[in-house]
Amino acid sequence: MIQRFIELGEGYGDLFELIELAKTNHHRLHHAYVFQAPYQGSIRKSFAVAFKPAGSVPFIPIYICREGIEEKAPISGREQAFLEAMEELHITPVQLKVKHSSEYGSTVHHYQALIAILRLNHLLPPLS
Repeated sequence: MIQRFIELGEGYGDLFELIELAKTNHHRLHHAYVFQAPYQGSIRKSFAVAFKPAGSVPFIPIYICREGIEEKAPISGREQAFLEAMEELHITPVQLKVKHSSEYGSTVHHYQALIAILRLNHLLPPLS
């Protein structure tokens, strides 16, 4: 089973596109994720959704808005919109603390590490 991150952007307008993808493909929705990464004294959040394979194709796409939303109290409107959309879809986002992507040599390595973490925690199926 191939699993790959597809980056939409950094989470500003792109987060609303991610929400719309989840709503229009709710029948394929596998998991939703909120990744929290420390960065320069703050926490940067990434929002992602993983979909089940379409038909017989062994591919799990994981759409992500990477590290564009800073953690605040009270939570930002964008984060609130994501959480409300997932609640409407009866999905509880999995929240994970991870390293910031700048700690890796490239975003490819960052995404490989995230996939490994998700597999180890049984949040993605193993490779077949």
